[in-house]
Amino acid sequence: MGRLDGKVVIVTGGAKGIGFSGVELMAKEGAKVVATDREHNLALLQEKVAPLAGEITATSLDVTKAADWERVVKETVAKYGHLDGLVNNAGSHITKSLLETSEDDWDKIMDVNAKGVWLGMRAVIPEMMKNDGGKGRGSIANTSSVAALMGGYADAGSVSYSASKGAVDAMTRHAAQWYAKYNIRVNNVNPGPIFTGMVVKSGVPTQAAMGALHKGRINLPPYAGEAADIGYAFVYLMSEESKFMTGADLVIDGGWSSNSFVPEQNMHEILKD
Repeated sequence: MGRLDGKVVIVTGGAKGIGFSGVELMAKEGAKVVATDREHNLALLQEKVAPLAGEITATSLDVTKAADWERVVKETVAKYGHLDGLVNNAGSHITKSLLETSEDDWDKIMDVNAKGVWLGMRAVIPEMMKNDGGKGRGSIANTSSVAALMGGYADAGSVSYSASKGAVDAMTRHAAQWYAKYNIRVNNVNPGPIFTGMVVKSGVPTQAAMGALHKGRINLPPYAGEAADIGYAFVYLMSEESKFMTGADLVIDGGWSSNSFVPEQNMHEILKD
């Protein structure tokens, strides 16, 4: 038996990286997964999920459009009869500081990263409230970031990204409190540096190279994670293993956000004084 047998889960941003890992691992654990991505990524998504084990439906979804959310939720319930989970994973990033960011930059990132999460929860929660004869049941995992928890290098210099992920954390806590009476759990996953195709496009070719950039900030080798490190978190949060967990930040960052370590070269100077 799989850890997610009988569960029906919608995943956004499912064509690549962390989202695709979640789709693959949840389907492997028995979930019926509705994997979504933007229209221009749909062919890639369909190609990548085709050989995977399990039951996966690939469809397009613009997370910034309420009508798209309504369509996907309606189609999911029509096909499977109910909806158990949502992984709000779709996200975007523009590396511009507070002074460099334009209104268009701000609106673009907030639309995807914050508005998209809000629209997703607004679309699925009414269906989750119907589960178990109206008593309600469901689980939502929102992909946030350590950028919501700490400043500086964690947001890679992007004020809009940091702000959007802070909004995700706040919305998660709001939803967790107000919908707990319907047995709907809402949690964040806060990744640190995770090696994905997006990182390769930014000019960092390997996980080892990414880790080298974070050594000294992160103490746990290899100093950068991989997509499955977050994908397994989605499996856990969608499963009954996390049934007494809501409103929480599941931080997966190699220890970065709790690090007070002083790099060795500086420690010698401190001890000398």
